Amino acid sequence: MENLKDKVIIITVASSGMGAITAHKLIKLGAKVVLAARRKDKLETLVSELGENAIFVQTDVAVRKEVDDLITQTIQKFGKIDVLWNNAGIMPVSFLEEGKVEEWDKMIDVNIKGVLYGINAVLPYMLSQGSGHIVATSSIAGKRIFKSSAVYGATKFAVAAIMDTLRDETAGKIKTTTIYPGAVETELGHDITSPKVMEMKESFENLDRLDASAIADAFIYAISQPGNIAVNDVTIRPLGSFL
Repeated sequence: MENLKDKVIIITVASSGMGAITAHKLIKLGAKVVLAARRKDKLETLVSELGENAIFVQTDVAVRKEVDDLITQTIQKFGKIDVLWNNAGIMPVSFLEEGKVEEWDKMIDVNIKGVLYGINAVLPYMLSQGSGHIVATSSIAGKRIFKSSAVYGATKFAVAAIMDTLRDETAGKIKTTTIYPGAVETELGHDITSPKVMEMKESFENLDRLDASAIADAFIYAISQPGNIAVNDVTIRPLGSFL
């Protein structure tokens, strides 16, 4: 595995869950970490725990200018960017008949546009630098559908398509990785408002779930490979779960 010391790594939605755990692991490995999320108070607390090799940039990935500023501030602080992890995602799943159009719009803005804005902001820099690694979080829902996942799944299938295309277009220039997590113990899904889904959710409460550190380890594995090796896709799910 490649040494991560002094690598500059940006993580979106880094204030909790997979992003926060990954940041802790990266700092221990000697990396420099830029944390991006909307919740400034949580970012401040996390950076105080991580020390001088971590900074935060309050960022809403659905706002293009804020994503552009994230990249600019990272370069101003550390002089380079080695890895961008487009980790942002929301999951207010619902049945199509419920017509939760505003929630559909939010998922499209965060889950698709957020990934595109990240790529758009960092790709020219990485191409001119001659190296770099872009990682994005899709989902098992980006590989299979289930009831209530029409829009959420569509956004995660879109992430897969975007990243596969990016891989083809930048082959031999930068690395790309798409992570497909199964059920994970995170805040994802806390914003579900659908009564129909909440009824279903009760039957899922006893499902096996991954600890978020498992995703952190998968991310670190992918970005730690030697320069001539690219881990393009990682599917990781709990052994005892169909999700």
